Amino acid sequence: MLLKKSAWKPYVVAILLTEAVGGLSSLLTQEGVDVYNSSVVKPPLSPPPTVFPIVWGILYALMGAGAARVWMAEPSKERSTGLRLYAVQLAFNFVWSLLFFNGQYFGFAFLWLVVLWALIVAMTLNFKDVDRPAAYMQIPYLLWVFFAGYLNLGVWLLNR
Repeated sequence: MLLKKSAWKPYVVAILLTEAVGGLSSLLTQEGVDVYNSSVVKPPLSPPPTVFPIVWGILYALMGAGAARVWMAEPSKERSTGLRLYAVQLAFNFVWSLLFFNGQYFGFAFLWLVVLWALIVAMTLNFKDVDRPAAYMQIPYLLWVFFAGYLNLGVWLLNR
């Protein structure tokens, strides 16, 4: 798809906004992440700490690009619902980091993550009805959050 002269702007705005949410989350949880990395027992298959910012940077870019595609679609009820789901799941994503790293509420964070995963599924299915490539862009995010669920559950069980 060749972009019109101004069609790149929604991508830039959506990606930067999504990355900013991730950056703020990282900033607010840095101390909690340090405590987590130094003192929490982690389950098998836990990646090294350097993997997380790389993966999340890519995921936030894909999430934002997908949201931009939905934003640029023809106005419809599905488009509005998709953008609302996007905002809600992004807020849930943000709060999960605070619960998990700063609060170390591992059990509650796991339940929160299950709701987040369901929101991502709902958003992805909605995006599919509006713009199929936007939905496909959410699949890595969906898979990573599923993996994060395994890690979160493992941390909870190993650190009770």
